[in-house]
Amino acid sequence: MTSKSRVLVTGAASGIGAALTRRLLKDGARVLATDLRLQAVAMHEPLGAQLCALDVTNPRAWESAYALADRAWGGLDILCNVAGYLKPGYAHEADLSEIDRHIDVNLKGVMLGTCIAARRMVSQGSGHIVNIGSLASLAPVAGLNFYSASKFGVRGFSLSVALELKAHNVAVSVVLPDAVDTPMLTLQASYEQAALTFSGSAPLTVDDVVKLIVERVLVDRPIEVAIPPMRGLLARIATMAPGLASGLDPLLRKKGRAKQEALLSGSATRDKRDKL
Repeated sequence: MTSKSRVLVTGAASGIGAALTRRLLKDGARVLATDLRLQAVAMHEPLGAQLCALDVTNPRAWESAYALADRAWGGLDILCNVAGYLKPGYAHEADLSEIDRHIDVNLKGVMLGTCIAARRMVSQGSGHIVNIGSLASLAPVAGLNFYSASKFGVRGFSLSVALELKAHNVAVSVVLPDAVDTPMLTLQASYEQAALTFSGSAPLTVDDVVKLIVERVLVDRPIEVAIPPMRGLLARIATMAPGLASGLDPLLRKKGRAKQEALLSGSATRDKRDKL
């Protein structure tokens, strides 16, 4: 990435997407900040970002976003597919409409953005597509079945397309973070089904993930990188030995549930203090 790189970021309203947009703008990149609601990304406009409402599940919306980049800068160098969705739940209790929501946003959105970007980047002879997966792309997570399935798909799709586009000087990287301290993580604290999310050490910060993307992924253009590396290795072992993962599940779930209860207790204490 150069200081004048032209970058489109999805999910730029909060979490990793918002932090990544801020860092790219600070580093001098030209950024098209997108989210489902235009007003949600307005905070980036004073920093110099171009803004665009983007429903990642709609191919016409993607084409419109690229048309805006064409008018502003003559195209794009980098696409960062960050937008995501998660709602915990067990399969036997699930609202079946959640299947569509997870697959449409997490997988279909990435596939659409990648394919539309790939056409243009192949034509211009260069480019870099960065897709955000998860450690749930490597190992199944009970209680997050739909999310895990969608993120497995993101990883498989990204690795496949990376092989196709290499000959055209277009890189595809998939980033696989552990739990990150974002609104998505906060939402999970109140769901017993999401206990495994909290079974590791302290969650990553958005700055941890952004630093990895900007200082390593956009520089070295690796096909795949997990953060933190040791949790990534454990996730790979778990998916190779599902019987082992099944045996560890009760212990990890108990550990995660204790952390959830501590988080919820801390939130309740803060709320009570704020009302005094």
